[in-house]
Amino acid sequence: MRFNKWVVTSAWPYINTVPHLGNMIGSVLSADVFARYLRLRGCDVVLVSGSDEHGTVIEVEARRKGIEPQKLTDDAHEYVSKLFRAWGISYDNYTRTESEVHKEFVSDLMLKIYERGFIDIREQIIPFCDFDRIYLPDRFVVGTCPHCGYEDARGDQCDSCGSLLNPEELISPKCVFCHNKPVFKTTKHWFFRLDKIEDLVKDWLEKHEYLDGNVRSYATSWIKMGLKPRSITRDNKWGIKAPFPGADEKTIYVWFEALLGYVSATIELFKMRGLEDKWHEYWFNKESGTAYFIGKDNIPFHAIILPAMLLASGEGYNLPTLISSTEYLMFEGQKFSKSRRVGIWIDEALEILPDPDYWRFTLIRMRPEERDTNFSWAEFMRVVNSELNDDIGNYIHRVLTFINRFYNGVVPTASKYSTIDYEFRDKIASSLRSYCQHMDFAKMKAASDVILELARAGNQYLNTKEPWTKVKTDKEDASTTLYLGFISVYALGLMLFPIIPNTAMRIFRVLNQDVNGIKLNCDESLLNIPPCKVGKPEPLFKKLDTNFLQNVDAIIAEARRKAQSKRPDVLKW
Repeated sequence: MRFNKWVVTSAWPYINTVPHLGNMIGSVLSADVFARYLRLRGCDVVLVSGSDEHGTVIEVEARRKGIEPQKLTDDAHEYVSKLFRAWGISYDNYTRTESEVHKEFVSDLMLKIYERGFIDIREQIIPFCDFDRIYLPDRFVVGTCPHCGYEDARGDQCDSCGSLLNPEELISPKCVFCHNKPVFKTTKHWFFRLDKIEDLVKDWLEKHEYLDGNVRSYATSWIKMGLKPRSITRDNKWGIKAPFPGADEKTIYVWFEALLGYVSATIELFKMRGLEDKWHEYWFNKESGTAYFIGKDNIPFHAIILPAMLLASGEGYNLPTLISSTEYLMFEGQKFSKSRRVGIWIDEALEILPDPDYWRFTLIRMRPEERDTNFSWAEFMRVVNSELNDDIGNYIHRVLTFINRFYNGVVPTASKYSTIDYEFRDKIASSLRSYCQHMDFAKMKAASDVILELARAGNQYLNTKEPWTKVKTDKEDASTTLYLGFISVYALGLMLFPIIPNTAMRIFRVLNQDVNGIKLNCDESLLNIPPCKVGKPEPLFKKLDTNFLQNVDAIIAEARRKAQSKRPDVLKW
């Protein structure tokens, strides 16, 4: 893409629980990999997100624990922030919706939208749970879809047929917290007039050149059904107070205010740096891009509601450049579920394997870019043992070991090229080009395919050329082989850097390269790197034990026990 300045964002995780592996690949890890890739290309990148801590779920959870919502979110935010750092997530600012900067920005922008005539007052039928004594947002009422009969439709949308719904339309509605039937009350709310901005949103969607196919089709289907006014306020107490005249008892619906956090997190970042106006360069400069990493259930909010709010403000904000939406990651054929203890949470994962690079690489290999994908322990073990260790780690170790053994660690120069050498040289160059083409559009799984293809081609190249034999009979040929091997290892290090940064830094240290100065150019300039002296390699990866699959239940149980013991009380099950 043509932009040199970027804001990269991940969907704000709701802070009532520890994120699981599906959350990680759907937004957080994907955003980090993309941001690291852009930095490697020399772009000016800001990576922001934060803890989504307002709304009914937090209010109910805090009440059940007998604590204030603020106590719950304070402790949870601190713990989850620490976990993201342990996973190597390179946020420039991981903030929270309780940030004063965020609350002020949301209030100011909402008032602008109101003053420009895009918010009005209407009566709305709202579900109220007599048992929990709380008004229920649309998403927290479930029942049978009146259109297709799907029995687990939400009060705002049916995940099966895609129909937009209101809670009162559901057959046999029930509260998601206590499963009792809610009562419906008429109350006054402030509505965002999506219908008044529909043409501008439609025009933006139709002209957008970078949108993923699934994002475009999903958003277009919403437009075809006609955008309707949506309530932007709620009756719960835990949230940002609505700034509209007469709305003293209302708060802003968590979904609307959290979307604006991408901007407020950028504002807060530059305030902390003492550069209060610099955020404008990222949000108003038309030469700056914005990238959003989300799960498919968040598409309408990022492809319809967020652009609509930014347009309605009249301020000239940059609209989304890239919205990368994943399908669902399943766990051993089931949906991740905290209540049923189905899945692996990110603190448990690090108890199983403390090096996050194993998890990062495996999740990228399983990234559900086109369809729902299943995480299985057999596949996890195959990726670690076969792809990471045998294909990538073994090839890099072979090349560097041969250079140390036959040339005392000094990379030889190439002076004699055969057909197979030219073919491998071309493979390195084409791999870099293909990798960049995939990564430019956040197709990370496809990019990881390119990495594996090059490593496998490198192993085959070594086996065919046999430099351990040729060094005795045709040293020029052996020198060319190991010079190209060195270049391919450098290329692999570059392509791995966004995905497994700790391992990539180890590779570049052995190559005696300045890890702070490396850049990825997707042309053939990499092929002209001068030879240097390399260090002695250590194995990059370790295989999982052959008994791993037989013992995995016990391993998970022990990891879960350790993770639970380290969690703050508010996040313990």
